[in-house]
Amino acid sequence: MTVGKKLWIIILIKLFILFAILKLFFFPDFLKSKFGSDHEKSDYVGKELIDRNNSH
Repeated sequence: MTVGKKLWIIILIKLFILFAILKLFFFPDFLKSKFGSDHEKSDYVGKELIDRNNSH
């Protein structure tokens, strides 16, 4: 059973690296850096969805 426990620890460490550390570097919070309020964020997202839908 010790081999199984070690493998699960390795898997959990890899998952932590994938989802926590890589997210910080490759997926910054774009909306938070560009807009101050939730209303501005929702207006921007709505406008982008409509514009991208109409361009196809």
